[in-house]
Amino acid sequence: MFCNQCEQTFRQTACVTAPGTCGKDADVQSLQELLLYGLKGMAAYAHHARRLGESDAGVAAFMEEALFATMTNVNFDPDTLLELCMDCGRQNLKVMEMLDRGHVNRFGRPEPATVTEGTRAGPGILVTGHDLLDLWDLLQQVEGTDIQVYTHGEMLPAHMYPRLHQHPNLAGHFGGAWQNQKREFDRFPGAVLGTTNCVLIPPESYRDRLFTTRATAVPQGQRITDGDFTPLIEAARRCAPCQEQVTGESTVGFHHSVILDQAQTLLDAVHAGRIRRFFVIGGCDGAAKGRNYFSEYARATPQDSFILTLGCGKYRIRDHEYGSHLGLPRLLDMGQCNDAYGAIRVATALAEALDCSVNELPLSLVISWFEQKAVAVLLTLLSLDVKGITLGPTPPAFITPNVFALLQERFDLRLTGDDPVGDAARAVGAA
Repeated sequence: MFCNQCEQTFRQTACVTAPGTCGKDADVQSLQELLLYGLKGMAAYAHHARRLGESDAGVAAFMEEALFATMTNVNFDPDTLLELCMDCGRQNLKVMEMLDRGHVNRFGRPEPATVTEGTRAGPGILVTGHDLLDLWDLLQQVEGTDIQVYTHGEMLPAHMYPRLHQHPNLAGHFGGAWQNQKREFDRFPGAVLGTTNCVLIPPESYRDRLFTTRATAVPQGQRITDGDFTPLIEAARRCAPCQEQVTGESTVGFHHSVILDQAQTLLDAVHAGRIRRFFVIGGCDGAAKGRNYFSEYARATPQDSFILTLGCGKYRIRDHEYGSHLGLPRLLDMGQCNDAYGAIRVATALAEALDCSVNELPLSLVISWFEQKAVAVLLTLLSLDVKGITLGPTPPAFITPNVFALLQERFDLRLTGDDPVGDAARAVGAA
């Protein structure tokens, strides 16, 4: 255990053994941290939703209560803390629903869209992060000019919203997942805007052309707090223009509403044995070893299955050609990490139509985690009693062996291993 939240910590540094001075043990500390990280992830989604006009007083009240439960000498009971973690998951589902509604109301009902990858000739701005409202505001401010705007990382799903995709200044997509940004931003000649988490401290090579918004900031950075992107636009004018370097196309936009429009076709195919399994493969990407598990697993899925992907974890699997099935691409990009709400909507709708539980569906969840928003989504899935999730590439460091064993026992939570091809085959064999 490592706990340094109060004055009475051991030798005024930290309580590193369990129990600590107050009597709290490592498992209680672990559950408090699980709750804290889930709350942080939920707060990020709630922040985006609030900017789009969506909020909920019950969510705010829960966040106050849950934070209070992590204070010094207030809760020593693992069962109570685990229940608060499940409550956090239920509240996060509400928040993701609000954010989904805010996006649709502001930017239009999502639809599949073909996205140009690479750059066009002319001045450019690259937008990374998650905040679609920042992207919209920027597009409004460059409208009528020759400045072209490109999405990066988790901004790729912006293209599934008609009002964004059809904007004349949204030129396409450049680059991959967040951990590659130092190399990719260095290669992109224009100005760069970081709108949320997953921005890295920039090297000198592009520091003077990197801008951030509101709470997002880097040392010696240029932060825009009022929504006026004039400094960013002026920087794009000073920068070297992009060259004509189109590298290909991709298809995004399989929002839950799009997939559920095909629900009867999918249900008929399941009944007829023409769909063996659905796989949800996605989450957070990162640089740690072991993430090739997700690439190899996806490639091993059979041709009569579908892969639903979301979050920047999609960059581990999207470069492979999976083909099509029943007139649809086998790889269905559902959106950002918060669009896990959409995967839940699809799963619950299919379960209701098939008169079974989600756990009885021909469905496997293979999820990569990296940070707090992934924790919030995991708690949401567990709060819905979804069992058999495969998580990796490693368990969260703040989860003690006892707490992880409890989650495994209660939810059949599994870790990725060293045999992704075999794991995919066993998942299909279990159908």
